[in-house]
Amino acid sequence: MRRREFITLLSVAAVIWPLSARAQKTARLPRIGVLWHAGSADEEGRYFTGFMEGLRDLGYTDGLNVILEHRFPNEIPDRFRKMAAELVSMNVDVLVSVGSQTAFYAKDATTTIPIVFIFVPDPIGSKFVSSFARPGGNATGLTHFAADLIGKRLQFLKETIPALSRVALLVNPDTQVARLYTDVTDREATKLGLSNHTFSARSRDELEPAFDAMVKAGMQAVTINSEGLA
Repeated sequence: MRRREFITLLSVAAVIWPLSARAQKTARLPRIGVLWHAGSADEEGRYFTGFMEGLRDLGYTDGLNVILEHRFPNEIPDRFRKMAAELVSMNVDVLVSVGSQTAFYAKDATTTIPIVFIFVPDPIGSKFVSSFARPGGNATGLTHFAADLIGKRLQFLKETIPALSRVALLVNPDTQVARLYTDVTDREATKLGLSNHTFSARSRDELEPAFDAMVKAGMQAVTINSEGLA
């Protein structure tokens, strides 16, 4: 089983666990609200496809024994808030958030509906859960430990470009984990004899200026993280 397939299976299993427990209390079809971050299912690509395939593999078919409510905010803050509130107002049985920024909007929207977050790099530091062993509250999910992989990414870059000395880090400074990424990248870069420089992009409109600034600053490579815009 490939790593991506394994992560997808775990993600779906994490969704089904609270769903099954809650659905036993009602005769109606259980309803799953999914708050994505891109603008459409096509833009979510393999993540959307993998999520749907994982549900089917576990015996769940939309409209047959479960109802899926997908929302695509397209990385727009107001739409994140509006769509999270909309799903909560529908009293979904489980609210799934895909991505760290998405998880913040989901958690702000409800303290009672079970939330399953996917792809959150630092759930404890972000205060989504109290601990991995005992999450507490109404949120649980999966972390990909992205911060722990920063050193390995820089190492790969160094091996690929032996003369590498100046590396750019692209972050959204409005995310709560931006400081974590910056601090860890600075530390790991120093270990490898690299100079890390952080560049910011809060929205898609700021991406091109950020890369232009990297070029002007003489950056030789760039690392990114899993945080979305907005």
